[in-house]
Amino acid sequence: MSRSCDICGKHTITGNKVSHAKNRTRRTWKPNLLNVKTELGGTTTKLKICTRCLKSDYITKKV
Repeated sequence: MSRSCDICGKHTITGNKVSHAKNRTRRTWKPNLLNVKTELGGTTTKLKICTRCLKSDYITKKV
């Protein structure tokens, strides 16, 4: 199961967690994804989108 937005393609990124003593350990940042029902082309589909795309009204949420 991929952790990426179906609209903008935002996905998990990696980097370093840096302590006060400048020790570096690997860490990940995950996007805030939601499973949303929407209507595309007359059919109801479920998309995994990030909250920024939902807030920007790229799709209309079906209740």
